[in-house]
Amino acid sequence: MWDAVSWGYWGIFWLMVLENVVPPIPSEAIMSVAGIAVARGQMEFVLVVLAGTTGTVVGNLFWWEIGRRLGYERLKPIVDRWGRWLTVDWHEIERLKAYFDKWGGPTVLVFRFMPVGRTIISVPAGLMHMKFWRFVGYTAVGSGIWNLLLVSAGYALGATIKDIEHWVAPAIYVTVAGIVLVYLWRVITWKPKG
Repeated sequence: MWDAVSWGYWGIFWLMVLENVVPPIPSEAIMSVAGIAVARGQMEFVLVVLAGTTGTVVGNLFWWEIGRRLGYERLKPIVDRWGRWLTVDWHEIERLKAYFDKWGGPTVLVFRFMPVGRTIISVPAGLMHMKFWRFVGYTAVGSGIWNLLLVSAGYALGATIKDIEHWVAPAIYVTVAGIVLVYLWRVITWKPKG
């Protein structure tokens, strides 16, 4: 797959940016493999976590900025036209806005621990105009904890790259399949309110 040592801390940073912009490799694999390099004495634990967390924050800022530029106000014609395929109506968007105004920060923090949600949550955070430093703070804390756990797991297990992929890949496939099934069910059963 890749050699964490030869790519170095910059490699971890850029892989984590890419993982959040266009997920080619799951963070579970990137950070766990880096944890193995730490266990072998080839990298420093704190620097690995910092590189991965910084890359995660930068990658998520890409989607936050897209959401911010689009803006909550511009969603109405999109929702009116494509609501069925988005499986939302404007009433739900207004409820989401009220929720985000109150609980947006903790929601971003919690979503950092979810396989697909950790990238997707950046879009509504931007759409709902979550403040830059608030978004960065909650993203950094949640991502830092997640990356710390992944690097620790790689360090503790001392597993091979193949062993990590053996467990991580099926979990990702099941999660993605579940999301697709829930989406299809919502499209089929969706009815606009009012």
